[in-house]
Amino acid sequence: MHELSINSDTEMLALGARLGRVLRAGDTVALIGGLGAGKTTLARGLVQSLLPHETVPSPTYTLVQTYEFPEYTLWHCDLYRIEHADEAYELGLMDALGEDVCLLEWPDRLGGLLPENALTVEITFDGEGRRVSLRGWEGRDV
Repeated sequence: MHELSINSDTEMLALGARLGRVLRAGDTVALIGGLGAGKTTLARGLVQSLLPHETVPSPTYTLVQTYEFPEYTLWHCDLYRIEHADEAYELGLMDALGEDVCLLEWPDRLGGLLPENALTVEITFDGEGRRVSLRGWEGRDV
């Protein structure tokens, strides 16, 4: 496990960019944290590190935003509003897991369907800043 102290949106965007540099097709990133913790900001930094001019909206209402790359499609999903894990099949997410790159906000909504090899990024409030714990992807320099 790796822990970081994040004190600004700029630092959260930079962490997202660091993750973007080590992504591989088939990766899943589970973004855990309360409302306003910075999950979407981290995802924005990741996507924009790969597509610098891309606008990266929160997928709160659409549930899924996708971004096309030559090697894979990157899925940014906000699962907060799904009520049952089976709804992930209806979104097409289960077909993407293990093949494309999936950034999942509120991954607990998947229950046992979350891949065991996912990178878990847990963001907690720490005063005015955030504490970020990274678990998984041993051997990769995140």
